[in-house]
Amino acid sequence: MRILVTGHEGYIGAVMVPRLLAQGYEVVGFDTGFFDRCAFGDDSAVRRVEALRADLRDVEVEQLQGFDAVIHLGALSNDPLGDINADLTYEINEAASIRLARAAREAGVRRFLFSSSCSTYGASDSDDFLDESAQFNPVTPYGRSKVKVEEELCGLANDDFSPVYLRNATAYGVSPRLRVDIVLNNLVAWGHTTGEIVLMSDGTPWRPLVHVEDICRAFEASLTAPIPAIHNEAFNIGRTSENYRIRELAEIVGETVPGCVVKLAEGAGPDTRTYRVSCKKAEERLPGFDPQWDARKGAAELYEAYKERDMTAERFQGPSYKRLATIQDLLGDGRLGENLRWA
Repeated sequence: MRILVTGHEGYIGAVMVPRLLAQGYEVVGFDTGFFDRCAFGDDSAVRRVEALRADLRDVEVEQLQGFDAVIHLGALSNDPLGDINADLTYEINEAASIRLARAAREAGVRRFLFSSSCSTYGASDSDDFLDESAQFNPVTPYGRSKVKVEEELCGLANDDFSPVYLRNATAYGVSPRLRVDIVLNNLVAWGHTTGEIVLMSDGTPWRPLVHVEDICRAFEASLTAPIPAIHNEAFNIGRTSENYRIRELAEIVGETVPGCVVKLAEGAGPDTRTYRVSCKKAEERLPGFDPQWDARKGAAELYEAYKERDMTAERFQGPSYKRLATIQDLLGDGRLGENLRWA
């Protein structure tokens, strides 16, 4: 199977590419290279793989011919980054993703695996577990763009073009292209580099979590599952048991990092973004998906990696591992234009 992976140099892609190569797939990357300077450990597999260095907004049908599957990870990757310019978020995450899907269908690509997000559920007014039939309520341009792409892909699905929507819970875990702007990675970094975690909210909001390797397992399962089992279906990716309140995650980190103290910031109040999700559908109906991680095991992995690779407060709080800060750095030195194209 020949697979195109968009965003292959990002946080998830840098874990996924070597896994796919090890399983014998022919992998080609597609990435504009925003995070080329964000290595955390050995990223040689990402640098070595055949790749198209291109902007997602410019994808053409000819570039997608000959592929059996597209794994679409490429996007402006979180809410703060999406908020710097909502129009660009919709241009890249929504319009360019739809352009990619239409080009893939025209090129004869059979499987289209879309990296969606549980942020599509947004702010829930219920403590109930949300399954894939739950109403969308995105509160950011990032979440709204994911909803729009899912809707468009649904309309493109036919007997020859089979999309699947993998709604990832909040990712965590070590990657050769690390991010520390996601909750568990961030909390462990604070604990390790400063000895304390200061919660800016009251810690009550719920978040579903999933390890980056388990996200990869879901995509791998979607490559081999019988198409009728997953055709035009959405799956919450994670484990139902892996829904945590933020303060619970902080306590796990406090127990993992020696000497770490957990505190509430003065005046800390509730965060409106709170939701729990059910992953029962993926557990039962995504053949071959078998997640292996929990937050406690992940916190220990992160702590050991931060120690081994000498993660300091300066490196943690610098631009290398925060996607918004990296983009702002590239804008500041004139390498990127305001339209997020290379100057």
